This record gives sequence, structure tokens and C-alpha cells, in this order.
Amino acid sequence: MAEVRIPWATLLKVLAAVALWFVWLRLWPIVALVIVAIIIAVALAPVVAWLERHRVPRWLASAGVVLLLAAILVGFFALTWASLAEQAQNLGQRAREIEEEVLKRAPPPIVGMIRNADKNADASMLAPYVVRIGRGVLGALAILVLAAILVVYLLIEAERTYAFVRDLVPPRHRPRFDRTAQEAREVAFGFAVGNVVTSACAGIYFFLWLTVLGVPAALLLAMLGFVFDFIPVLGFYLSCVPAMMMAATVSPTLVLAMIPVYLSYDFLENYIIAPRIYGKRLELSKVAVLLSFAVGAQLAGIVGAVLALPLAAIFPTIDRLWLRRARFSQEEAAEA
Repeated sequence: MAEVRIPWATLLKVLAAVALWFVWLRLWPIVALVIVAIIIAVALAPVVAWLERHRVPRWLASAGVVLLLAAILVGFFALTWASLAEQAQNLGQRAREIEEEVLKRAPPPIVGMIRNADKNADASMLAPYVVRIGRGVLGALAILVLAAILVVYLLIEAERTYAFVRDLVPPRHRPRFDRTAQEAREVAFGFAVGNVVTSACAGIYFFLWLTVLGVPAALLLAMLGFVFDFIPVLGFYLSCVPAMMMAATVSPTLVLAMIPVYLSYDFLENYIIAPRIYGKRLELSKVAVLLSFAVGAQLAGIVGAVLALPLAAIFPTIDRLWLRRARFSQEEAAEA
């Protein structure tokens, strides 16, 4: 029987790869935080530059812009919190009623299997999923708070930070590094501004329609539409289901009316609003978007799912400027 010998160098490479993967898993939250901060900083950089041209110190302009955005968000929730809390309670009650109704009408074997899957049969089946979503949202909010602090420093020391990173690149690769950074900045700017604009349009659109049609908890449903619109492709379904649940408290006809209301905005965003805002910065197929979303969600939850889209949009630039050239160089060396 032939003896298999594995060189020590190979073993060390395998151990190094495993160690790097372990470190990457541990450091991914920090990486996600830095990526979020960079995207926000890129989106706010033109505003800071405009203030700086009007003789506002850069440190004051950077801190002022971030604090102004934070104040707007805090003020909005301070004014609407009581209403949102009441509407959230109504939505939760409606979800429990629908769950009980489904269990009553489902075949007994299926109900038994569902309840046996849960250790506590009396608990709501929706509770674990609500807890997971709540934890994900809280985690995303915590990252945004930490990212806001980091954004201020990135805006203040943008040129110095970029120069420091650029100096780490070999001189012969620096022109390509500059081109990559420029195109990545355009993608990040388009992603940040485009997402905020389309999500704001979604929230306003849903609030107006839900108010006109008399759907309960219109403000909360509009907020859900705003938040879920950041999630590519699947956000439409996540925001439509709660609206249909609340519409069911009024009439079955109103439930059916939610479908064209949400489908019409999905059409408007995909074919009218988004192309005008994004331009050609984020031209990705639906398959690429779904795969990026799935991979990002698996690696880092909600934050990873949202960040996967701009990272996937930057990949063609990296492939064109770095990977493709490396492949051509290897092919030329092989032919020689």
C-alpha cells in the first residue's frame, strides 16, 4: 500500500487558512461596521465639501451633518413613538389572531407536528421569528450608532486616511488603486443615496394609500415599508404581508386591494424611480441580487444582506482592473 506523505509546508498552509477563516468570522462585525461607516461617509462627503467651501471648518461640518441627521431621526421617533407603539401592539394582536385561525382550520396532523416542534405548545409560533427579527433590527441599530461615530472621524480625516491606505499599495499599482477607489466611491454613493430616496418614496407612497383606504396602523405599516425597502427583492413581500393582515380587520376586499397597491410601487421603483437614481452604478441581475442577499444574510444577518448589494456591484470593477489583468498575465506567461 502506497504511503501518503503530506509536506509540512502544505499542513502549515492549511492551518494558516483555517486560522484566517476563524479570525475573519470573529472580526466580521467590525468589518461590517467599517463598511457601513464608509458608505455613509461617502454619501455625506459632498455636503461636507460644500460646507467647507463656504468657510465652515471641516471638523465642524462633519460633526454638524451627522448630528443633524441624528437629531432628525430622534425627533421623528419622539413625535411618533406613542402612535407607533399603539399600532405595533394592534399589529401583534392581529398576527396572533391570524395564527389561531390558521391552526383551527389546518388538518389535525399538521397542527400536531407544528406544536410538537415547539417545546412550549402554548407559545405563539410567531414569537421565535419576531424575536429573531427584533434582535436583528437592534443589532443593525447598534451598528448604525457606532458607524455614525466612525463616520465623523472618516469625514474629518478622509484625505489623510486615503493617503495612508494608498501608501500601502506598491507604486506601480497605485493608478489602478485610484481608479478602483473612484468607481467604488461612485457605487457606494449611488447605493446610499439611492436606497434612502427609494425607501423614503416607499414610506410616503404606502402611508398615503393606506390612509386613503382606511387601513389601520397606516403609519407603522409605512415605516415597515421604508425599512424593508432597503432589503432587495424580498423587501416588497415583507412589507406587503403586515398590510394585508391589518386590512383583513376591515374587509376581505381591502385585503385584495393591498396587492395592486404594493405591486404598483414595486413596478414604479424598479422601472422608473431606481433607474433614474442609480443610473448604471448598480446594474445587477435579479439572480445576482438574490444570491448576494442570501450570502450576506447567512454571513452577517440583516446588515450583511444589505451590504451585499454594493459589494457585489463593486466586484465588476475589481474583476476588470485587477483579476482580469492577472489572468491575462498568467496566460501570456504560459504561452511564452
